[in-house]
Amino acid sequence: MKNYVLKPIQKENSQLIDFEKELNPAQLEAVCFNEGPLLVIAGAGSGKTKTLTYRVARLVNEGVHPSSILLLTFTRKSAQEMLRRATQILDDRCQNVSGGTFHSFANLTLRKYAANLGYQESFTIMDRSDAEDLISMIRKEYNYGKLDKRFPKKGTIMNVVSKAINTSKPVDAILAKEYPQFLEFEEEIVKIAVAYKKRKKAMHMMDYDDLLVQVLELLKNDREVRQELQKKYKYILVDEYQDTNAIQAEIVWLLANESMNVMVVGDDSQSIYSFRGADFKNIMSFPEKFSNAKVITLEENYRSTQSILDITNALISRAKEKYTKNLFSSKPAGSKPIYLETDSDNMQSRFICQKILELRESGQDLRNIAVLIRSGYHSNDLEVELQAHNLPFVKHGGFRFVETSHVKDAIAFLKVAHNPADAISWQRVLVLFEGLGAAGAMALVKSVGKKDVKPEEVDIEHLKNKPYFEQLKNLLAIVFQDNIEAVKPTEILEKVLSFYDPLFIKKYDDNLKRKPDLDSLESIAERYDNLETFLSEITLEPPEKTQVDSLVGESDDEKLVISTIHSAKGLEWDTVFVLSVVDGYIPSFKSLGDFGQIEEERRLLYVAMTRAKTNLFIIKPNLDNSNSFNYYRYSGMDFSKISRFLDEAGIIEDYAQRVALVEEKPDNPDPMPWFNSGSANAGASDNGNSNRKKYFF
Repeated sequence: MKNYVLKPIQKENSQLIDFEKELNPAQLEAVCFNEGPLLVIAGAGSGKTKTLTYRVARLVNEGVHPSSILLLTFTRKSAQEMLRRATQILDDRCQNVSGGTFHSFANLTLRKYAANLGYQESFTIMDRSDAEDLISMIRKEYNYGKLDKRFPKKGTIMNVVSKAINTSKPVDAILAKEYPQFLEFEEEIVKIAVAYKKRKKAMHMMDYDDLLVQVLELLKNDREVRQELQKKYKYILVDEYQDTNAIQAEIVWLLANESMNVMVVGDDSQSIYSFRGADFKNIMSFPEKFSNAKVITLEENYRSTQSILDITNALISRAKEKYTKNLFSSKPAGSKPIYLETDSDNMQSRFICQKILELRESGQDLRNIAVLIRSGYHSNDLEVELQAHNLPFVKHGGFRFVETSHVKDAIAFLKVAHNPADAISWQRVLVLFEGLGAAGAMALVKSVGKKDVKPEEVDIEHLKNKPYFEQLKNLLAIVFQDNIEAVKPTEILEKVLSFYDPLFIKKYDDNLKRKPDLDSLESIAERYDNLETFLSEITLEPPEKTQVDSLVGESDDEKLVISTIHSAKGLEWDTVFVLSVVDGYIPSFKSLGDFGQIEEERRLLYVAMTRAKTNLFIIKPNLDNSNSFNYYRYSGMDFSKISRFLDEAGIIEDYAQRVALVEEKPDNPDPMPWFNSGSANAGASDNGNSNRKKYFF
């Protein structure tokens, strides 16, 4: 057999990259910035990824060692894409840049310095479900569920504890703002939080928050480690800085060495994740925190037509706190965004379906069309209507791949093999055995879920007459096999799935739909050489796809997208429908009365509208009939007005085309088609008002 050798990518004369040709003036200034702190305010669609990519390529090209550049992002995919592009621009040296998410950076750092914090290097990373299970365990031990008054559930307690950590606020402040009904249980919740923290450390486990908290503690309290990391990373680049929380911002500050070579890129106008702990103040106060910081603004937009930018510029210009910017495009102005008011929620749905059919008929791919919603339930009526029109769609915001129950089962087996002290995963595995139950499983966990436990130390002889005895014996043989860390994950998983298969078939009636997910897990495992890396990466950066909700024969080739605005950030489509721009929906009724939250809702609408390249539809159902009126009533409040953000200073009148919907009657003459070849205004019947058209059903 002959060998074919793949050579590393090399480019001739890479030092002759023509930055001036490839970049606009603002991008060029950011890429060629030399020493010190730099804040790049990158407007929507202004090429922030390109700017970061060329910055990496320039630094490497000028002799900076790749491993001394730290690129921090919010998804592994974005880091990989930037380094892939940098490699294409320069050469394969860029692949050696230290790039990844805050959590993956923290994980790698803590694996090296875990002992400094009292952890084993083989600590387990808990996902959200694992964390909630541990909270539930502690809650039950304290018998808080048996109090006279309703005590918060495990998910609520987890939310409070996590939010307190990520926002650096006390528990009572989180309760007062988000769960006032549980303020009287502050003392009990704090007690659970303390026990939760101790229990995790005893089991050598960390949740997502711990990864950041522990690496921050390391940087703060271990001067030697801090100086070592500062010396290692001479240049720090951070993407999406507006999405950082207080802990992440502090990590960046402590990593910066004396030269303060920190470049952060973000857009204050797209700061929309405060519910995750993101702090808008981080990007606003960067020039104060990093004195003498240079601020560069990217305003040339490469995504949208100028007509779309005009309305989005007008929308965000009313923000009370912002970096001033005015996005512009070299594209033709294009048609004005369309604003429609419909007589009901269902008419809104019917219009969208009809318009999508016309778009498809004119040659537009469904994949280039999106319907954006403030909350998941806002599209309920539309989903029914899309199905009636046989229009395939995918909805963003469902369960992640590793959050599905069957995949979590399989991963739990691997977790106990990697870390026998992981009592949460043991509990999940053991309750699968028929006849064991939660109480019996908990008793067994005390035997097997110990640090450095040996197979011979696990006493199961008293269970000889139990129906699950042989299963348990076989499981222990898999989990406690010799030198398991040297065995490839795919080999361990093969044994696990063989063992799990009969349990899986009994547990899930729809096991045929779920089986492809387990096959995918095996395929993913093949890419890893050791169990620790596999478990860390699949927990930190889980795949999104699951087969459970897919139908046999269904194809993903052409589906339009329904997405919450939060899930749509960073994406773009040729045509975008923004659904139900009703005050109380956007801004959400939950934000009313909170100035900071109201301003974030403004930014949320801005994000939605800036996703559109060519066609933008803004739709507000009127509430003239009882059916739709009930639909837009919540907690005693009635929503009937247009979003306050579009009602300001004539934004709709100045920057959008109003269209009225009219039901077509049999005796009407055929209306002229007004949507021709993808143009948002073509052919609407004129009603004698240049800013008001009619569209016939």
